[in-house]
Order: sequence, then structure tokens, then C-alpha cells
Amino acid sequence: MSRHRRSPILLAGLLATAGAAHFARPEPFDTVVPRSLPGSPRTWTYASGAVELALAAGLAHPRTRRTAALAAAGFFAGVFPANVKMAVDWRHRPAPLRAVAYGRLPLQVPLVLWARQVARGASARTGA
Repeated sequence: MSRHRRSPILLAGLLATAGAAHFARPEPFDTVVPRSLPGSPRTWTYASGAVELALAAGLAHPRTRRTAALAAAGFFAGVFPANVKMAVDWRHRPAPLRAVAYGRLPLQVPLVLWARQVARGASARTGA
């Protein structure tokens, strides 16, 4: 399988893994939900996990890939405030943990770009 064909499946796998983790072990995700959001952090954890699973399913199917990839790009941008909260909350933790929290901030950029690349690839193949 070519790298171009594998890319959407790899992105789907990343999202499926993250989505499943939200349900299997929600506590770490609860702690990064911005306090300004209404409702309980657990509700947001489960909702974001469900969105990740839905995006993964959409990416896995060529017919829905473009729409799912564009939605994934928006999702990756939308969860950035949680990464900022984590970086702020972890600023006094030991250096390796701070590195993880700070490292997540710039990681959102390549994720958004990857999702956009998948959307462009899906458009090129479908003629949309």
C-alpha cells in the first residue's frame, strides 16, 4: 500500500486509539477540560472520545473521507485550548512531564496539516 493511500488509515488509527482511550481511561482527559466549559469534564471527555471515533470511521471510508478529514482538522484546532490548559497546569511538574505538556502544543499544527492533506487527497481521487 502506498504512503498516500496509507495516510488516511494511519490518521484514522490515531483518532480511533485516542477515542477509545477517552472511554478506557477517562480520568487524565477530565483534568485537561477547560473549566470555562459548561457541564462536567467527564461529559466533555466522553463527547470528544465519541467524536474521535466517528472521525476515525469517516476517514476509513473513501466516500466520507474528505468530509471527515476536514472535520478532523477543525477538531484538532478545537482541542487546542485543552492542550494549553494542560501546559499551564503542568508548569510546576518535573521536567519530563512539562516536556510532554509543552510538546503537545506545537503537535496540533502537523495534525491539522495532516488532516487537510488527507482531505485534499480525497478530493483529488473523487474529482470533488
